[in-house]
Amino acid sequence: RLIKDRFRLNIRKFFFMMRVVKHWNRLPREVVDAPSWETFQARLDGALSNLV
Repeated sequence: RLIKDRFRLNIRKFFFMMRVVKHWNRLPREVVDAPSWETFQARLDGALSNLV
């Protein structure tokens, strides 16, 4: 899991890391722990298709 730091400047909330941490942490564990890029993509597609 990623940890979202607090920020003092308003502009930091628009940084890439600040925007994706919440979404990354919501992914199922089997997607995050995928052993390869191809496996990650396949599992991510499966996880996202369940949302729609």
